[in-house]
Amino acid sequence: MFTSLFLAGIFASTALAQSSDPNANYTLGSSGSSSPFTPYTIKAQNITATVIPYGARLTSLLVPDNAGKLQDVVVGYDDPHQYLIDSETNHTFFGAIVGRYANRIKNGTFTINDATYQIPENENKGHDTLHGGTIGYDQRNWTVVSHSDDSVTFGFLDNALEGFPGTVYTEATFTVTSARTGIYGQLQPRLTTRTVSTALNEDTPIMLANHIYWNVNAFKAPNILNDTLWMPYADRFIDIDNIEVPTGNLSTVESYPPLDFTAPKTVGRDIYDSHLAGFNSTGYDNAFILDRPRYTGEESSNFPVISYWSTTTGIKMDVSTNQQGLQVYSCIGQNGTIPVKQSQQQRNKGDADAASYVNKFGCIVFETQDWIDGINNPEWGRTAWQIYGPSTGPAVNYATYDFSTV
Repeated sequence: MFTSLFLAGIFASTALAQSSDPNANYTLGSSGSSSPFTPYTIKAQNITATVIPYGARLTSLLVPDNAGKLQDVVVGYDDPHQYLIDSETNHTFFGAIVGRYANRIKNGTFTINDATYQIPENENKGHDTLHGGTIGYDQRNWTVVSHSDDSVTFGFLDNALEGFPGTVYTEATFTVTSARTGIYGQLQPRLTTRTVSTALNEDTPIMLANHIYWNVNAFKAPNILNDTLWMPYADRFIDIDNIEVPTGNLSTVESYPPLDFTAPKTVGRDIYDSHLAGFNSTGYDNAFILDRPRYTGEESSNFPVISYWSTTTGIKMDVSTNQQGLQVYSCIGQNGTIPVKQSQQQRNKGDADAASYVNKFGCIVFETQDWIDGINNPEWGRTAWQIYGPSTGPAVNYATYDFSTV
């Protein structure tokens, strides 16, 4: 009886939200709003986040710099409706949750339980699937399940969309808090993200990711090349071909130094020597494997796997996650045609080097996820982290983003 009522509630509250048309009827959650572009603002000490139901998307994150002034460290738009225009033009995935399967699937096909599935091949002239297909989770209208002063939860029912098998229900939660992460136990601002995806009736691939574009110098510089990145446990990466689909081979960063961030270095130090980001590309768009320290556990999320900071603002971000992989994208595809938010330009007024547009290498994306296209590389042993069904637990993607100043 409980299961039947649970499923009935899910279908009632999210069925209409499956539509990719933002003008379609939008199911009311506890929000009382009828628009997927309604902003929800959550606050805690020294941190303010804004999210919208369209794509379960983070649109703004304000944290203090080393002068105590609030800076927006997330790339996007002030006008929430602009995200729809973006989906129809540049399709940057700014701030969205991507799925049902993030990153790329070779040839848009996979096999589960001897059944082969074909999903839309929406990239590279039909040679692979990117971020879940033609209309992924980033273009869906999620339902507001709950909303408090410091937390928002969105829900979405994926009823075999884009040709994936089975029905999956996901809840995505954004929470802001102050955590005692300072070196002397002082309170520091923290954003926590969590997605919980349950496969209700069939075995299916699930690998969601947050696609947040970061800039901790808050566009006070033209790009992020002088910002510093440290990924102490990213000892290996997944080899890709010239359309960024895995070859099946795994390599070490020791064998390719431009990808070695196991010690802190500026983003720009080796970026022009890095040519493993697709055909004729320079920069970073690579899938790293997180080899956590011995005895800590493969999914340990209680210490940072990424540290990223700017001496311009002094803002430092430490990312911890339960995921075993990272996709790092250095905004190779940005070309200076998308304006920086007017709200952030106003904060930067008077800064001579401030950027008015999102330039190439003007931001960075950290997708916490499992190994790219693991469903087509069984030799990697990723089945338990990528294939879920009614007899398994849910797929959980958990990450914390802790902010401080240096």
